[in-house]
Formats: sequence, C-alpha cells, structure tokens
Amino acid sequence: MAATAHFSTKDRILGAAEELFAQFGFTGTSLRQVTSRADVNIAAVNYHFGSKENLVNEVFRRRMDEMSAQRLGALKTAMEQHPGELEPILAAFVRPALAMAQDRHGGGAFVRVVARAYAEKNDRLRKFLSDHYGHVLREFGKAIGACVPDLSKEELYWRLDFLAGALTYAMADFGLIKRPAGVTEAAHRERAARELIHFAAAGFKVEPKR
Repeated sequence: MAATAHFSTKDRILGAAEELFAQFGFTGTSLRQVTSRADVNIAAVNYHFGSKENLVNEVFRRRMDEMSAQRLGALKTAMEQHPGELEPILAAFVRPALAMAQDRHGGGAFVRVVARAYAEKNDRLRKFLSDHYGHVLREFGKAIGACVPDLSKEELYWRLDFLAGALTYAMADFGLIKRPAGVTEAAHRERAARELIHFAAAGFKVEPKR
C-alpha cells in the first residue's frame, strides 16, 4: 500500500508540473503552483525531486525514455527487415512520437512542453536532453546516412533537424489539415505519419548542391 501511495504522489506531481509547464512555461511556473495543483506539500516535491530543475528533467524523462526505447527498437527492426531502405527508418523515428502525442494520458500537454523547450532559452535543459537523448538522433543519423551516402554529415544533420521540426509541428496538430469528421484519431495519426514519412524521404533524397 505504501509503495502505491509513493508512486501516486510522484506521478501526481509530474502530471501537475507537465500541465503547468505547458500552460505557463518553465520560468513562469512556481513550485507553489505545482504543489497546489498536485495537492501535495513542498516537502513531497523536495523528497521526490530535490529541485525544480530536477522536476523539469523528470517531466521529460517520464515521456522520452519510453519513446526513445520504442524508436531504437523500431530502428533495429527496420534495419534488419528492410536493409538499405530509407522509409522504414524514418517511420521508426516518426511513428512513436506521433503515438505519444495522441496518448490520452497527458500526451497533448507534453507536446506543448516540448514546444516550450524550443521557445525558451534553457541551457541546462538543452544539455540534459542532449546528454540523455542525443544518442538516439545519432543512431538515426547513421542509419539515414547509410541510405543517402552522397550527403555530407553537415547536410544530413540539417535535414534531420528539419525533420525533427516538422515532426514537432505535426505532433502539436498546428497544421491546416484537421481531423475530418468521422475519422478516428488513430486513422488521422496514421495518415499524418505516412505523409510526413513520404515528405521527409523526398527531402533526404534530394541531390546536394555542390
């Protein structure tokens, strides 16, 4: 029973922080707001996280650890089952992210948190993300690079950056194309994934200018 309560308190704090960071940003959210939303005291936040910086990091870790594992697992499968093919590699990058964004348990709030991370200059957060998840981008960079060997490393990473930006935009559902009436979220997400994968594949295959 104690273990369940322990998990529940930590999870409530993370959920409250995620919602508030999405709404007010990292600097605009106080620990007092988090404790009020989660219905806990400040001692609980200090016990589980130690500091606001660690709380921010854990909000990202809660979502990104699982998504990164899914991406790397899908990448391994793609390279084993479709060697030399670009689209399955791109699918391994795109689909887990879009699935996470549609998660009914806070996925939409986390997408807004990611947008905040892009918009706010937070060097410590960027270092945390680079240290813990940079290897995922590097693995995809190597796999994509093997499919488009004419691209230089610099050109490859420019295009990978553009893909990551387009994916974040698609995850946030900011685009002109909204889910039509009668189409399920799963079907709409699948269409978005297909279109983005085709678009990205064409971009990576464009001959570099010399």
